[in-house]
Amino acid sequence: MKRWCIEELVEWKNNPRRKPLLLLGARQVGKTWLAREFGRRHYKNVVYVRFDRDDFVRQSFEKDYDIPRLMDTLQVHSRVQIVPGKTLIILDEIQECPCALTSLKYFCEDVPEHHIIAAGSLLGLSVHTGTGFPVGKVDRVYMYPMSFTEFLDATGFGMYVEVIRKRDWEMMATFHEKFVELLRQYYFVGGMPAAVQEYVVSRNPHTVRRVQEALLADYRNDFSKHATNAETHFITQIWDSVPEQLAREDKRFVHADVGEKVRAPQLRGPIRWLDDAALVQMVPRVRKPEMPLSAYKDGAFKMFFLDVGLLGAACRLAPSVLLEGNSIFGQYKGALTEQYVQQQLRAECGISPYYWAAERAQAEVDFLIESDYRLYPLEVKAERNLQAKSLRSFCKRYRYPIALRTSMAGHEVSTVSIAPGKDAPNGHRFTLVDIPLYAIAAAPDEMAARHAEAHA
Repeated sequence: MKRWCIEELVEWKNNPRRKPLLLLGARQVGKTWLAREFGRRHYKNVVYVRFDRDDFVRQSFEKDYDIPRLMDTLQVHSRVQIVPGKTLIILDEIQECPCALTSLKYFCEDVPEHHIIAAGSLLGLSVHTGTGFPVGKVDRVYMYPMSFTEFLDATGFGMYVEVIRKRDWEMMATFHEKFVELLRQYYFVGGMPAAVQEYVVSRNPHTVRRVQEALLADYRNDFSKHATNAETHFITQIWDSVPEQLAREDKRFVHADVGEKVRAPQLRGPIRWLDDAALVQMVPRVRKPEMPLSAYKDGAFKMFFLDVGLLGAACRLAPSVLLEGNSIFGQYKGALTEQYVQQQLRAECGISPYYWAAERAQAEVDFLIESDYRLYPLEVKAERNLQAKSLRSFCKRYRYPIALRTSMAGHEVSTVSIAPGKDAPNGHRFTLVDIPLYAIAAAPDEMAARHAEAHA
């Protein structure tokens, strides 16, 4: 299977100012595979150390930060001659050895010519204690579950990826039903590499579901391994509440829905723990759509799972949905669709979305995305219902020239005229760009093209 973020590792390798690289992400998203595959493709040889299994090397790192000694240890222990630029050093499961994490600072300062990737689970690094974190001395690449285009490539439809990347809307229209079928499969399988691999091999949704259930069980077991006893109870309650929270029309996270007699202050630490561990994705609310969006957060948020397939498993979505047409797109009041969209924005586009809601919840825009230093409102529709009252209200109120809507309809660009009113005495016109859900990866390029066209 291919992972697109390997290109980020290539850029890192070619950067003369590179620092040791932290390859980060939730457990089981493919960090180890990516690091080793990158080493196989782009280096003469690889030194691989896994701290949860190699006591000798772990004890060597815990002794002190003598970098020449540590380099000798890695070279002798691996029986590989370490040559700058030709040897990749992989320090895997680095969260199991806090001293190794701290040592990256000294590798950066003393031997910057060596290429070092440290792979670790955010589940462990988020609770890193006891030693200093190498602030300013590491580069970072974040990994997410496999995106929809990576899923297409893995399942033998790599030619469809090029159609999306080229924004060939005419070709997409021709093969629309096939894209929809493949998207339905992705909604169920999701992007966890183990689930995708099982689907590629067996094409059996029942065995895929067993893989997903095992992953969910593993994450649940990790709560008690990495969190305190006091936190574990609340972490589990929050985790269990996410599917129910997303099933509502208003998907704002409600603390009271986590459990009886649970108060918001009790949940702050456990929520931060889940977020730091990348087991959930937070989409903050803003009241004022201006850059930087982070400056206008008001404390409310939506909470999503790390993967759409795992959300379906947690909701006990029946495997038979793969055989039931497009019903999957309308289930749970769009929960799966919003989960999918925000997941693709992060994995495909490098965008961490926000959302906007008016006072007294009279209107809401599902996502606000920041691309090329411009903001765009994004409305998400689970099927083909193209009413967009909130989007119209938002664009009228804030005089936005371009808005984006994604649904199961095809690509279309239209001009929306709004009559004069309180928020727009002279009326308002904006460009509405409809993008199919399966092509959401093309959203940033499409917005840039529309902006350039409007200012030509």
